[in-house]
Amino acid sequence: MTGAPARLSLNQETVRQWSVPELVSGCTAAGVTAVGLWRDPVRAFGVRDTAKLVAEAGIRVSSLCRGGFFTADDPRGRAAALDDNRRAVVEAAELGADTLVLVSGGLPPGDRDLVGARLRIASVLGELAPWAATHGVRLGIEPLHPMFASDRCVVSTLGQALDLAEQFPAEQVGVVADSYHVWWDERLPVDLRRAGEGGRIVSVQVADWITPLPEGVLLGRGQLGDGSIDLRAFRELADAAGYAGPVEVEIFQPGLWARDGADVLREVIERYREHVE
Repeated sequence: MTGAPARLSLNQETVRQWSVPELVSGCTAAGVTAVGLWRDPVRAFGVRDTAKLVAEAGIRVSSLCRGGFFTADDPRGRAAALDDNRRAVVEAAELGADTLVLVSGGLPPGDRDLVGARLRIASVLGELAPWAATHGVRLGIEPLHPMFASDRCVVSTLGQALDLAEQFPAEQVGVVADSYHVWWDERLPVDLRRAGEGGRIVSVQVADWITPLPEGVLLGRGQLGDGSIDLRAFRELADAAGYAGPVEVEIFQPGLWARDGADVLREVIERYREHVE
């Protein structure tokens, strides 16, 4: 199986059933030249070993996920978040990933202050962003769908992500546009254009929105073409804004994880050609 689309990047979570060596082997066989990696499986295999494996295979690491969770309202929590994110930056640099994806964090227990939580994100970024830049790693703020605002991410729109990112140089902090999280926003075309004009789009990810939502919403992303999102139009908006980098297919779905990984990748390539390319 050869000839995958040139811009397609396979996010590791789409084939969670694969080990790091299986991921590299499967992508090589399919002609996929970029992957988005996740910290837990990479650390389980070994950061240095993963870096060596992808480099020898000629595979680019389009992003590392994830850093973030900056919203703790106590000094100890803030310091712990900074320490973990510094480790993530070092891992990204060793892997050759120039983008560390940030999921900013939800509200601390008992807290209802969204504005305060977003201000705390900016405060931590003020320390992390210039430090990451010295390691050649750019931070990418990913907005998540508003249903995740309480527990995972108080940054819910691309506009909010840009408001944070634009407090820092573009070479330090950008934004991640994930179709699953932002497709519904009527300001998406305007904010993508704004992000592109500022050189802020560091990653584009695609998955579909299926209804009714599965019971576990976090793991309910649809295979490309199975849901409501015009994925080609989404990709074209990003392109029109000046983005020309990899398009990561990032699907969290137990149904895909229960299947043979090579079969899943074959289907991803077919669906990407049909609905995204």
